[in-house]
Amino acid sequence: MPAAGLDPSVAPRPNLSGLLLGVGGAALLFSTVVLLPDSALPGVLAVSLVLGAAFVLLDYGFAGGFRALLERGDGRAVGASFLMPAVAALVIVPVGGLVEEYGRFVAPVGLSLLIGAMMFGVGMQIANGCGSGVLVAAGQGSRRMWVTLPFFCLGGVIGSLLLPAALALPSLGAGDLVAWLGPWGGLLAMEGLLGVSALLVLRGARPDMAMLRKAAIIGALAALLFLVSGVPWGITAGLTVWGAKAVQLAGADLASSAFWAEPWARTALDGPVLAMHSSLSDLGLLFGALIAAAAKGQLRHGVPLGRDGAIGAALGGLLMGIGARLSFGCNVGAFLGGASSASLHGLAWFAAVLPGCWLGIRLRPLFGFEAPARDRQANGPLGR
Repeated sequence: MPAAGLDPSVAPRPNLSGLLLGVGGAALLFSTVVLLPDSALPGVLAVSLVLGAAFVLLDYGFAGGFRALLERGDGRAVGASFLMPAVAALVIVPVGGLVEEYGRFVAPVGLSLLIGAMMFGVGMQIANGCGSGVLVAAGQGSRRMWVTLPFFCLGGVIGSLLLPAALALPSLGAGDLVAWLGPWGGLLAMEGLLGVSALLVLRGARPDMAMLRKAAIIGALAALLFLVSGVPWGITAGLTVWGAKAVQLAGADLASSAFWAEPWARTALDGPVLAMHSSLSDLGLLFGALIAAAAKGQLRHGVPLGRDGAIGAALGGLLMGIGARLSFGCNVGAFLGGASSASLHGLAWFAAVLPGCWLGIRLRPLFGFEAPARDRQANGPLGR
């Protein structure tokens, strides 16, 4: 399907200025990270550039799949998305569970996660993109996502300040299948849970093979990023650090807050922005998408954004940023990273994001989007 604003009857031409910007930006990032002491950084950047290009070339995204499921009962896209952690887990669970230098994403299942995931779902639908989607579409030149992105970063900072209180809410604790069953038992159990979840979403429909191939490619690249980084792929921690650095430049003091007093957070806040793996991979995703979109002649900078769309983009970004911190990530960090680590919080995040998406879909007409499909059928073609 051609990108919005493009005439399908005209063969797109590569955008040379976009290509120069993308390749030049990627080259500048490489020339900088090779000077830093962490030898993993060039590999992290290389794989994240490929991931950004893959999202564009495969035309893959998360938000639309949730709408297809909740509006039309079409679970093929969402069902295929369970293949991503299933593929990545084949590497992440045994390596993360057996090799000391590698880590996994394990988080508690509690009210903090449930509330945060629901907030994220609302924001994802009214902004029209998730964590990875915001960066990929921004790389493609989307005006909407360049509004969403700074508010996502700001929301992450707000969420970081709320997280200590949220963690005091009732929780079932961590559901780490590796701790319970060992690496191989945990892997087998998670693969089974992902398969059952996909079947529940599909509800008897035949999986779409093209969607499955796309999900498998993304899952394999996520596993590769884990191997070069040492931890599963995450997006929102980097965006939160971007926001925190901006807030500090504006004169705010975050050092006394509980979240930013944590050693890893303090190191990320005080250190170079390119030294943090999540931050660097976010930039790689953005520039990889820019290079691929420019090469295909499918940059979106010409698509207009009205007032209602801008308000939805800003509010959606804010909700996603807060929700991501309260729920330990987004579609990538929480769902993909958690499930591929054999942590039950990944599946809990997926279940909790659905009611948020349901609400967000019904709020979309307030921000310039069409009414949900069922509402249009009930109220006529204009969806009044």
